[in-house]
Amino acid sequence: MHTNDRRLGRRTRWGRAPHASPFSLALLVGITLTAAVPDDAGAAEPRTRVILDGKLVQVSFNDGDTFRVLGADGMKARLEGFNTLESYGPVHQWGSWTEKEMYVMAKLATMHARKGIWECESSGKADTYGRVLVKCPGLAEDLVRRGLAHVLTVDDEPGNPILVEAQREAMAERRGIWSHGVPEYVLTSIHSVEEDTDGTGTYNRLVSTDDGHSLKWKHQNRYSECSKVCHMVYDVEPAAIDEATKALRADATAAAIVESLDDATLREVVATFARHRRIDRQVAKDDRDKLERLLLGWASMGRFGNAEGQPSSCMVHIDFKRRFGTGRAACLK
Repeated sequence: MHTNDRRLGRRTRWGRAPHASPFSLALLVGITLTAAVPDDAGAAEPRTRVILDGKLVQVSFNDGDTFRVLGADGMKARLEGFNTLESYGPVHQWGSWTEKEMYVMAKLATMHARKGIWECESSGKADTYGRVLVKCPGLAEDLVRRGLAHVLTVDDEPGNPILVEAQREAMAERRGIWSHGVPEYVLTSIHSVEEDTDGTGTYNRLVSTDDGHSLKWKHQNRYSECSKVCHMVYDVEPAAIDEATKALRADATAAAIVESLDDATLREVVATFARHRRIDRQVAKDDRDKLERLLLGWASMGRFGNAEGQPSSCMVHIDFKRRFGTGRAACLK
């Protein structure tokens, strides 16, 4: 199924989306900012037609990347390859955006998904919440290219090249969520330490805006309700990175971890850590925690300088059970 999208100057594949002019989007933003109404406020359940595995079904999108099949099936789906901002309340913030403005972006993504006719295919797999993983290529590309979603994988692999190209276009044009800044990583989920019920550890998810791969921010932090959590970035002098790279090559503790890395890759590892205080995919998964602990110790000793970290992508922490209904957290009301 193909349709023209004159505003974007290209064809949208695998689905049909309505035309939305910049003026209509701006007007919608203004209206939503002054009168945002939660989806559970009693209105009739919005219905969208989706061609799922070749069969026309009616679904209800509760945000831009999830839907529930209506009727006897009741299947809940999580769309793969991209992510939209949380639509349960004003919880995201980066650049010069406010949380309420980013909440509008989340609502726009949901409304755009609801107004299309999308071709989708289920994978047969489920995520950790029991939702069936579904691919809707047309919706994914359309939302990403409009700046209403970002590319996401849940591992070290880069996202679909079509979506990565669409995101780079949206960022270059400062569309949607990229209008007031582009963080190097988007903070997409945060978990307080008490949520670790099986002893596997707690982490927040950071997603690269370069190619969509994920990075786990492991921690032992306890977050209070409605507290703001930010990924911090640090300005570090190149000389400090060079010194730390040489020291790491000579360090006995790190020898087995870094011996397979060439000098350029090792410096990239150190530079990424110095800026983000995280070890990314250049290092094998089994070695990341050990190397991160070592370099965090160096950072505490001032080996990367003493510059204060600056907030980049942020989220407001709300327990899953307090996001909807009459028991919603106070900062969502």
